[in-house]
Amino acid sequence: MATKPGILTEWPWARLGNLKYLVLAPFVCHSTYTFFMSEDESQRDMFYILVLPFTLSRIVHYQLWISISRYRTAKGNHRIVDKSIEFDQVDRESNWDDQVILLGLLHYIGYLILEQAHHMPVWRTDGIIITALIHIGPVEFLYYWLHRALHHHFLYACYHSHHHSSIFTEPITAVIHPFAEILAYFTLFAIPMLTTIFTGTVSMASLGVYAIYIDFMNLMGHCNFELIPKWMFSILPPLKYLMYTPSYHSLHHTQFRTNYSLFMPLYDYIYDTVDKSSDTLYEKSLEREAEVPDVVHLTHLTTLESIYHLRLGFASLASKPHASKWYFWLMWPVTLWSIMLTWIYGHTFVVERNLFKNLKLQTWVIPKYRIQYFMQRQRESINNLIEEAIIEADQKGIKVLSLGLLNQEEQLNSNGEFYIKRYPHLKVKVVDGSSLAVVVVLNSIPKGISQVVLQGRLSKVANSIALALCQEGIQVVTLDEEEYKRLKPKLTPEAATNLVLSKSYNVSKTWLVRDGLSEEEQLKAPKGTLFIPYSQFPPRKVRKDCFYFNTPAMIAPKHLENVDSCENWLPRRVMSAWRIAGILHALEGWNEHECGGMVLDTEKVWKASLRHGFCPITKFVVA
Repeated sequence: MATKPGILTEWPWARLGNLKYLVLAPFVCHSTYTFFMSEDESQRDMFYILVLPFTLSRIVHYQLWISISRYRTAKGNHRIVDKSIEFDQVDRESNWDDQVILLGLLHYIGYLILEQAHHMPVWRTDGIIITALIHIGPVEFLYYWLHRALHHHFLYACYHSHHHSSIFTEPITAVIHPFAEILAYFTLFAIPMLTTIFTGTVSMASLGVYAIYIDFMNLMGHCNFELIPKWMFSILPPLKYLMYTPSYHSLHHTQFRTNYSLFMPLYDYIYDTVDKSSDTLYEKSLEREAEVPDVVHLTHLTTLESIYHLRLGFASLASKPHASKWYFWLMWPVTLWSIMLTWIYGHTFVVERNLFKNLKLQTWVIPKYRIQYFMQRQRESINNLIEEAIIEADQKGIKVLSLGLLNQEEQLNSNGEFYIKRYPHLKVKVVDGSSLAVVVVLNSIPKGISQVVLQGRLSKVANSIALALCQEGIQVVTLDEEEYKRLKPKLTPEAATNLVLSKSYNVSKTWLVRDGLSEEEQLKAPKGTLFIPYSQFPPRKVRKDCFYFNTPAMIAPKHLENVDSCENWLPRRVMSAWRIAGILHALEGWNEHECGGMVLDTEKVWKASLRHGFCPITKFVVA
C-alpha cells in the first residue's frame, strides 16, 4: 500500500479474492457462444475467441519469469543485489495477476465497442511498423515524464511509493502498482494500439506482439540478475539507448532519482538522469560467478503437489505452509509432467539462499518425491543423487551438508553413514541432525510429565529420546511387544526399568509419535492427548479433541535473512531441527560428522541453538 493512498488505489475486485477471475466469465461465455454456436458467419471472430487463451498465456509467461529469476538469484551467478525479498514483499506482490485480468477485460470491451477491431487480419507489416514508431516516440517520451511526475512527493506518497516499497525486485514487482497508476500506464500503451485500429492497419500480430514485448521487457527489467550479454552492445552500440538491462533498472529502485526511462534509456541520456554507476554495475553483475555457500541443506519433494509449493513454483503458495488446493486437480497435466521429469532428470538443483550473520546458506532439492523413497527400484538412484550432492559440496569447499527429510533414512543409507564409510576423507561434514531433533522433542514435552507413550516404528531419534527419558526417570510406555523387545537391549539396565510394555491406550495423554500413526491408533488415544512427532513428517490429523505439535523445529532469529518461503508444512520463519543442525555445526565449527549411530551431546547442541537466537515453539494446534 502507498504511504498515503490516493483515490482509486484499490483494485475493483480486491474483495473477491480468488474469485476475481469471474469478472471475465460473461465475456468468455459470450465469445465462446458466438464463435461456436452462432449460425451467422460474421459473428465468428478469431480475435474475440483468442482473448482468453492469450490472457492465460500471459499468466504462464509471468510464472516462467518468476521461476527462472528465483532459481538464478539463488545460485548467485550474475546476481545484481545481494539482499533478497522477505515475506512482506511476497504478500504485497501476491496480486500481480490483477493487471492480467484488467488487460483481458480491456481487450473484450474494446472489441465490443470498436467496430474497426472486428475481423482484423493476422498480420499487417505497416501496423507493426506504426506500433514500433509510436512506442519509441510518444509512449517512451510520455512515460518518462509521467514517471518523473510520479516521483513528486504528492503523487509518490499517494501512488508510486507502493511500487518502490520493493527496493529489491523480482519480475512480478514490475506490475505491482495501485489501480489508478496501472490505468495511466495502460492509457499510454493503448496509444499505438488505438492508432492502428483507427487507421485500419491493426492486426492480431501487432496487438499480440506489442503486449508480449511490454510484458517481456517489464519482467526482464525487474529481475535481480543480469542476462543481457555484453556482445549485443558491442555489435550494436546504439542499442545502449534503445534497450535497458535489469541492472540499469535496479539502480532506479535502489537510488530512486535516476534511470526513469520505460524500456529505452534514450530519454535518460537526453535529460541527464542516467545513474553514473549504470555501466559499472552492469559489468560487475555479468562478471559475478555462482555463489559457494558455507552450509547446504539437502531436501526433496514431498507430495505430488509440492512442486507448486517450492520457492521456484508459485510464490504465494511457497510463502505459506503446505496446504492442498482444489485447483491443483485442474493442473494434473503439469503434475504428471513433473512426475515424469523426476524419473528422467538426474541432478539436484538450488531453490533457496539465505544469510545467517556471515554464514551463506543454500537449500538443494533432490528431484524425487517422497513416495519414490519407498520404492525399492528407486533407492539406488536416490542414493546416487545424494552421493553426487555430497561430492559436489566437498569439491566446492562447502563446510556442512545437512540431510533433510528422507535423505537420511536408516533403511536408505543408515542415517548417512553409507557415504562416510565410502568416502572417509570427506572435508564437508555430513549431518543428519538427529541430536537437535531429539532435544527439541524432549523440550516439547510438558513439564511435570511422569509418563509418555512412544508409538510408531523405532528410529535413531526415537531410541535416543527413549534413553534420555528413561534416564530422567520418566516412564516410556510402548504398545507393541516387538518394539519393546527391540528397544530394551539398547537401554542401560538402570534406564530399562522405566521402559514399560502396556496393552492399554489410556496410560498417558502425551504421545511421541511417528508419521505413520494410523487413524485407528489415534482414535484409541484418550481425549485431550498431545501428539508430539519425532519424525521428519507429521502424522495425519484426525482428532478434533486432541492436540498436535509440529515436527521437531524451532523459530529462526531475525538475523536470518532472505526468508520468503515456508519449509514444507512449517509456519513462516520456522525451520526444521535437521536444517538448523547443519547451521549450528558450521557456526560452532564442530569438526565431526553426525551420521549413523553418532549422536552429539544433546545439552551442548540445545545450548548452541539458543545462543544463536533459535527459539523453541510453544504452540500446538487442534486438528
